[in-house]
Amino acid sequence: MALIEVRELSKHFYVAKHRRGVGGALRNLFSREYTIVRAVDNISFQIERGELIGYLGPNGAGKSTTIKMLTGILVPSGGTLSVSGLVPWKQRTEHTRRIGVVFGQRTNLWWDLPVIESLDLLKYIYKVPHERFQQNLRNFEKLLGLEEFLNTPVRSLSLGQRMRADLAGALLHDPDLVFLDEPTIGLDVVAKERIRSFIKEINTQRGVTVILTTHDLGDVEKLCKRVMMIDHGRLLLDGPLSELQERFGGERELVVDFAEDYPEISIDGASVIAREGQRVTYRFGRGMSASELISKLASRYRILDLTVREPEIENTVRRIYEERLLSHTSSAIREK
Repeated sequence: MALIEVRELSKHFYVAKHRRGVGGALRNLFSREYTIVRAVDNISFQIERGELIGYLGPNGAGKSTTIKMLTGILVPSGGTLSVSGLVPWKQRTEHTRRIGVVFGQRTNLWWDLPVIESLDLLKYIYKVPHERFQQNLRNFEKLLGLEEFLNTPVRSLSLGQRMRADLAGALLHDPDLVFLDEPTIGLDVVAKERIRSFIKEINTQRGVTVILTTHDLGDVEKLCKRVMMIDHGRLLLDGPLSELQERFGGERELVVDFAEDYPEISIDGASVIAREGQRVTYRFGRGMSASELISKLASRYRILDLTVREPEIENTVRRIYEERLLSHTSSAIREK
């Protein structure tokens, strides 16, 4: 049985229409009209134990609403949902003991308390055995470098330190499932890499299932094998990251270092977009395989080195949304 089972899940909100002017204000007092906002509209998916999934979409797409239903904060308008066999909003207490949540903009720790005291409180709230608490704390100190600020009040931490402390708090009770909402937002390159390494560690070594919502596609590219894309409440795509690149990535590039300064280096199936001495960059479409292109070049020229470049994931995702490469009625890619 899958860890998460979602079937035709929907969440609709009724937003009152506002009439302007004095007459409109009087009418608002006696009659109201409402617009239905379909924040999540009939989506279905499964998530197996141990997966690390990137849940993507622009602002207002329905990501946060989905996560709030999965955590039990919101009750759906329709459809069914279960997490570890539990219905989140009906069995909320038992459900919350099995999950961890980190929001990049808000802390789950006590603002005026030192980090270690916040972790001690979480130990009692989640009834973590003392030996397990000490073992987890030692592991997190090593992986996240907590020892440098364990006795510092949360309000005095830098953003990167607070995020590391929040991650430790979310994992302290050994949850099966962790929701991470923008865990690297506002962090510098070094801090991002430390957070990413920790996420990968708890997923691969502890088997923790991770659902990652982020606008930093570097997180997705370095951590996630599977991505789900949502827009206007509809699930547009669900499949491997590699398949996303293959289907929507556009043209690739081949960088070739020739052994000689050949005067003519054109080749069928690719176009030259840059040349610096003996280094030439070709661009070629998805209809041409990289191995076929390399074979053509090798049969005509002496080659020292070559590299195939895939389009950056940021450009791929931008193309999907801006050029509407996926319609709301198209079939989602399903991971077999």
